[in-house]
Amino acid sequence: MFSRRTFLQATAAAVGPIAVLPFTAAADETAMEFGDGAVRLFPISHASLVIETPRGVIYVDPVGDPAQYAGRPPADLVLITHHHGDHLNNETLAAVMRDEATLISNKGAQDKMSGDLAARAQVIGNGEATSFGDIAIDAIAAYNTTEGRLKFHPQGRDNGYVLNIGGTRVYLSADTEDVPEMRALKDIDVALLCMNLPFTMDINAAASAVAEFKPSVVIPYHYRGRDGGSQDPIAFAAMLDSAIKVEQGDWYGKGKGMV
Repeated sequence: MFSRRTFLQATAAAVGPIAVLPFTAAADETAMEFGDGAVRLFPISHASLVIETPRGVIYVDPVGDPAQYAGRPPADLVLITHHHGDHLNNETLAAVMRDEATLISNKGAQDKMSGDLAARAQVIGNGEATSFGDIAIDAIAAYNTTEGRLKFHPQGRDNGYVLNIGGTRVYLSADTEDVPEMRALKDIDVALLCMNLPFTMDINAAASAVAEFKPSVVIPYHYRGRDGGSQDPIAFAAMLDSAIKVEQGDWYGKGKGMV
């Protein structure tokens, strides 16, 4: 993995100083830092987050009041995993993007976008790959496998994503169960993992998957649901091998490290 100095130098050499973003919020208590501080992740709410990198600012599934994003730079890249209302909102999406921002989504989400957004969206499907500058982006299948849940996220429709940001590999599960495509992941540095019934999976399935693909750090997200015991991120953390670090983000307004 790059050191921060090497990461910034490599970026400047590859794309020029104009693309290197200043890190002006070093004391921001909501930030989770990876890759020697070069990748800074900010939980917003539920499944919405912002990732600040020297290569650009990435928004994932931005929904809700645009005021939640006050203080964050506008998006250079937006990733949409699927069309459900807690992952896609046209008004919020339009509000947080730079005019020249890149928008990437699955086909189902593009179909639900307003005309101008749909025209901008670059569609990729499960197993496909693209890039944003030198950030590699792989679309990972996200779907339900349990009888009775299949209607929520049918196989072949929705995307999770793996981002390779200067050697730091970030997995965004989106809404899924512990599918084979997740379990087959390799060399993941940071995994954001959903865990809420009845829509995705419980903490037992999530912990079992983590034990197989072994990310260095896991961040539970998208865990607010009907059955608190089955998706308690603190209980989830206690189930993991001590070699795997768990970061608890402020997804529901209780403060950094709280759930």
